[in-house]
Amino acid sequence: MQSSHHAGRVAGGGAQRGQPRPDASDPTQQSLSQLVMHTARALRRATRSELEPFGLTPSQSRALGVIERYGAQPPRLSDVAARLDIAPRSATEVVDHLEQRGLVRRSPDPTDRRAVTIALTDEGRSLRRRIARVRAAQGDKFFGHLSESQRAELAALLGAALAPHHRPPS
Repeated sequence: MQSSHHAGRVAGGGAQRGQPRPDASDPTQQSLSQLVMHTARALRRATRSELEPFGLTPSQSRALGVIERYGAQPPRLSDVAARLDIAPRSATEVVDHLEQRGLVRRSPDPTDRRAVTIALTDEGRSLRRRIARVRAAQGDKFFGHLSESQRAELAALLGAALAPHHRPPS
């Protein structure tokens, strides 16, 4: 990948006195963080339309993924809220909807009678697998113009950028 002496800009630097401001529509004039955010938004928009047939919001879909990643040790509602980075009340609403659809079930937490755990039902696991396939296909389509080596390099770089910020399930 091409690097720049300016960590904040991908290429071309910023506007200087007497020079026009960078064109925001020109990817080479955007900071790395802007490019990542624009890419994430575009991918999210594309994925949102793919989720519509499942009748789920992006938050509900993400919640299914969070719950699934806990595996045999179902998370508490507070764990789901923390992983989704939303208020516990909002997580309650998300889980309520998923429970009404038969995708998750609440159970008393065996270690704390005041808390409940959230687990995927068989239907929830099945839907999660279908969503994962759709998202993978959407990702392939979205990044399809990149070569195999470019996709591998991008994945490695993004993984390295995220590594120090990764929060494992609690």
